[in-house]
Amino acid sequence: MKKIAILGSTGSIGTQTLEIVRENKDIEVLGIAARENIQLLEKQIREFSPKVAAVWSEEKALELRSMVADTDTEIVSGMDGLIRVSTLPQVEILVTAIVGMIGIRPTMEAIRAGKDIALANKETLVTAGHLIMPLAEECRVKILPVDSEHSAIFQTLQGNEGNPVRKILLTASGGPFRGKKQEDLMYVQVEDALRHPNWSMGKKITIDSATMVNKGLEVIEAKWLFGVSVDQVQVVVQPQSIIHSMVEYEDGAVLAQLGTPDMKLPIQYALYYPERRDLPGDRLDFWKLRSITFEKPDMDTFYGLKLAYIAGRRGGSLPTVFNAANELAVRQFLNRQITFLEITEIIEDCIRAHKVIEHPTLEQILETEAATYERINSRR
Repeated sequence: MKKIAILGSTGSIGTQTLEIVRENKDIEVLGIAARENIQLLEKQIREFSPKVAAVWSEEKALELRSMVADTDTEIVSGMDGLIRVSTLPQVEILVTAIVGMIGIRPTMEAIRAGKDIALANKETLVTAGHLIMPLAEECRVKILPVDSEHSAIFQTLQGNEGNPVRKILLTASGGPFRGKKQEDLMYVQVEDALRHPNWSMGKKITIDSATMVNKGLEVIEAKWLFGVSVDQVQVVVQPQSIIHSMVEYEDGAVLAQLGTPDMKLPIQYALYYPERRDLPGDRLDFWKLRSITFEKPDMDTFYGLKLAYIAGRRGGSLPTVFNAANELAVRQFLNRQITFLEITEIIEDCIRAHKVIEHPTLEQILETEAATYERINSRR
């Protein structure tokens, strides 16, 4: 019986992870955590009977304790609660599906406790990759990527250990505004940006896909996951979302992972790695597909992607600024406080104003996040 815990169990990745648990009879969920959706958390507690469940605020935790008083699940809260879920003694794999930099500390503590990490939290490596990857190596734990693109790269690397990678070809759908110019995006509404053509995701990542900042975060994440420079990561727009990413080797061979756009495939692969299991769902039908097309990303219109390369090349604390500025700007856009194009403008302003810390500690990363938030909030 494989024993797991999930940070972000009520979100898109978390709920799909639990679908995989339902479909397989050999996974036990020992811990779950969510930010505030205690109604869904209660249902998950009653179905999966975890030992511990965490919610961010103590107020919500008190309410949840009352709701599940007839169960044996312990309810905890705050950062201590997330760490408790992440380090439960019997847990083998921690699925980090929580959104934001809030996931860094629980992930690090889980690594120290010897847990393998099924990583769906981009912010962890984008801002603290220089801390996470050496720690994982020291503690001899696996970082198993859950993002479809990074999982695809990980899969195409299997069996090629020791062969140098020349280039990673990171595919992108192009989002809902592929082919548009900046003047076309001046009056974009929240509903427009949330209308992704291929994937069903949470609101934050869907907006990131619309700005292509998401792909920029993935470029920086790939640098840490696969030990390459950001300039070895080339973004390729592949609108059908059939090729999930590719790896080019020194001899010119390009290996790709293809499949239907279904996040359960990379989640299940991470949970059972290196085993592949049957996964219910659609299969590629090449007679119907007929063609796969490719485009160069428009980094003038989607300037956030260009800023990601700038932040990734410079390194230090700058990727934290890039990430934090985007997090708050997206939140403000979703709250209809700023326009769509202002998201990237805010990121650029914060990057230009920041004095880079070369090798930031975790405390300095969190301080940089707070300073970036303060700068953005002072604009209003």
